[in-house]
Amino acid sequence: MPDGTIVAPFRITPRAAAQVAEIAVREGKPGAGLRLAVDAGGCSGFQYRFAIEEAPAEDDLVVEGESARVFVDPVSLDLLAGSELDWNEALIGAHFVVKNPQAASGCGCGASFALAG
Repeated sequence: MPDGTIVAPFRITPRAAAQVAEIAVREGKPGAGLRLAVDAGGCSGFQYRFAIEEAPAEDDLVVEGESARVFVDPVSLDLLAGSELDWNEALIGAHFVVKNPQAASGCGCGASFALAG
């Protein structure tokens, strides 16, 4: 960061790690990790993309959770600095949630976000 502040790159909660591991097993890929990427698009400018992958790319940051790994590419990591991946279960469904301090606003569906500043 320009002011010299160091921000933790990315964190995964135990609940999210457990869900990644469960999904990987269900897809027949035990030991695989979750790819989390930020793509241009959505109604607010950026959107998160999730995919189960067996191995990280060479330049990925690999975040080790209690029971699973998350792979983040360097470009996405800039947009995810200081973020936390969690798992949310509600009556209307369950899904991953990215708590991103850089997101200024999001759309009504929660699938896309705009950056602050």
